[in-house]
Amino acid sequence: MIDYILNILKGALMGAANVIPGVSGGTMALLTGIFEKLINTIKSFDLTAVKLACTFRFKELCEHVDLKFLSAIGIGVIGSILTVARILEYLFEHQALYVWAFFFGLILASVYFVGKKIQRKSIAVYLLFALGTAIAVGIAFLEPAEQNDAIPYLLLCGAVSMCSMILPGLSGSFVLLLMGNYELVMIDAVNTLNLRVIIPTGIGMVLGIAAFARVLSWVFKKFHDQTIALLTGFIFGSLAILWPWKDEIIKTFQDGEKLKEKVVGYHYSLPEWNTETGLALAIMLAGIIIIAVVETTAGKIKAD
Repeated sequence: MIDYILNILKGALMGAANVIPGVSGGTMALLTGIFEKLINTIKSFDLTAVKLACTFRFKELCEHVDLKFLSAIGIGVIGSILTVARILEYLFEHQALYVWAFFFGLILASVYFVGKKIQRKSIAVYLLFALGTAIAVGIAFLEPAEQNDAIPYLLLCGAVSMCSMILPGLSGSFVLLLMGNYELVMIDAVNTLNLRVIIPTGIGMVLGIAAFARVLSWVFKKFHDQTIALLTGFIFGSLAILWPWKDEIIKTFQDGEKLKEKVVGYHYSLPEWNTETGLALAIMLAGIIIIAVVETTAGKIKAD
């Protein structure tokens, strides 16, 4: 029962992370020690699982797909997304600097703790770290597309964002932002339970992760250190998205008869030394400490 509750909490961390543009649920999974298990569990939804379901052998099916583990993670993720989306809508509107500072601290600490999982350093490891960093920084400066609620596009958004969600350092929410549908899916649809948007996006997520998990599981087993290096680079590069001291570049566009605004980029700057900056740095430090505590606790539980 304790393991089940702990897995719900780990799922909640993943869900909360996935709501923030620039933060990855995969990073939280890697830090809390469930990343490989999660990938392998998702991969277990195969022909054997279909055969067991079709023959009504549900007990064997639950064991085959490790439903106990997956249900705990799912409860945590869904519960966190449904609650955090509402909280973040308010915080981004009123205290954006402090939200960015907190998550900057989280991810900065994550770079160190994820990088520690590399067992052997090599030239390939350093090159892949640099490549991952370059890719993440490049993504950070792409201009977002226009919002599109067509069902085929929602399916694509779901598939691509879910693959990004599971990859440490690549944010599913930020990918949705680049694809133009972050506000539509993660804010409007979640808060109003708009099934016309949620259902096709959800189907795309399921199909996308089912295929991607198999590829990622194979790569992780064959090239463990190289994969961790690339993912650490993704995480490090994502700090460009999370830099707290930035001003939004707003673009106005026509949506039917309405004029709407969306963020298409940021003007970055250095902070001024004042009380607000001091509080932001303190909140950033709190984010670093939280990750350190989470990683230390996860390590102790694994050792026990």
